[in-house]
Amino acid sequence: MALDRLGTADAPRQLFASTPAQRVALARQQFFEEGVRPSGLVGEAVIQSWMRCSRTHADRQRVVAFDAVTPSRLHTTLARNRELLDVARHELVQMEHMLAGTDCRVILTDRDGVVVHVTSQPAGTHQPVLRQTARLGVNISERVVGTTAPGIVASTGQACTVDGAEHYYDVLCHMQCAAAPIRDVSGRLAGVLDLTVEARRFGFDAASMVALHATIIENRLLQAQSRDHLILRFQASPTLLGTPLEALAGIAPDGTIAWLNNAGARLLGRLPEAPDDRDVECLLGHDLASLLRLGRREAAQPLRLASGLGVWMQAQLKGADGADFRHAVAMPDMASAQVEAPVAIDVQAQQPVALAPASETPPTETLREHSRKLIEDTLAAHGGNVSQAARQLRVSRGTLYRRLRGWRDDDSSSAAD
Repeated sequence: MALDRLGTADAPRQLFASTPAQRVALARQQFFEEGVRPSGLVGEAVIQSWMRCSRTHADRQRVVAFDAVTPSRLHTTLARNRELLDVARHELVQMEHMLAGTDCRVILTDRDGVVVHVTSQPAGTHQPVLRQTARLGVNISERVVGTTAPGIVASTGQACTVDGAEHYYDVLCHMQCAAAPIRDVSGRLAGVLDLTVEARRFGFDAASMVALHATIIENRLLQAQSRDHLILRFQASPTLLGTPLEALAGIAPDGTIAWLNNAGARLLGRLPEAPDDRDVECLLGHDLASLLRLGRREAAQPLRLASGLGVWMQAQLKGADGADFRHAVAMPDMASAQVEAPVAIDVQAQQPVALAPASETPPTETLREHSRKLIEDTLAAHGGNVSQAARQLRVSRGTLYRRLRGWRDDDSSSAAD
């Protein structure tokens, strides 16, 4: 059928569209009616989603049922995502407060697309679809409701925005949504953060906002899930540490990099797939022992990476039970093993300009050995007083007792072998 102005059949087809709505209308005609890929009219993520949906959803005009999962399954889903909800709670409250004057809704789904958190403010009467969507337990995955931003993110792991008629089903053509992924310590999708509005435009850069808060939640989740890891914070400028722009890395007890956040991957290059290529000294240019010593410093220290890039870095040692030994101090008999390398710093640029090698290389130790030595030396310094040692290490007495009991059992097992 020949079209003019994307709607009339009495004139030659118009090849170009001047507005976003016209471009999407032309894209839908090319894809759904003519079988032509509408490259350049809509994003590739939307085209790929239309292709997936076409294989499973034949009728684009049908009414979409936003059915919630059963109460028992919702209970199981919320319990399975408790850690994600705990680390996200502060950011979700902040987002809801910021958006209270808008019609936007904040939605958090699990990796399967089931809503596990939704803004407390209900949708208005002029938002009939959002009133059905924004409910706990509703499955808004691509296989259920077709093309949406959270559905695409759950399918691809990539942030995206879906606007109006870019949605697969006609009933969603008045929606606008922007979503971003949240990944866990193993690199898998843990959840999707989404902003959705109906019957109006966002009026602000929703994609940037949702990406920022998803990054904050992801960084907190990575640190919360790290057990027995040395967590490194680093960036080219010390003012970026503690912000969503900081790079994070988790160092496993065997001296390999277990995970990197997106900022860390950009500074170091993508984390190699093969475990043998993740050696911390090869990727960072510093061995495990020197990085462990950073954990004794509160302030960020200047280091030069293996690539030659100068960064500022902080280290935090977390035990297998989540205990943080960052504030532990060095015992006197360990001072000889902590010879720091001199660093020349350009004060004006606040960047490290040289990093001389240390005068002596301390023996390599694992994270478990390091934390055990800290505890044993602290106990010895306090004459075996567990309460005083726990106070200095800033952990509970129960944590120390569990550690000591575990080591005693391990030593007994080793002796029996």
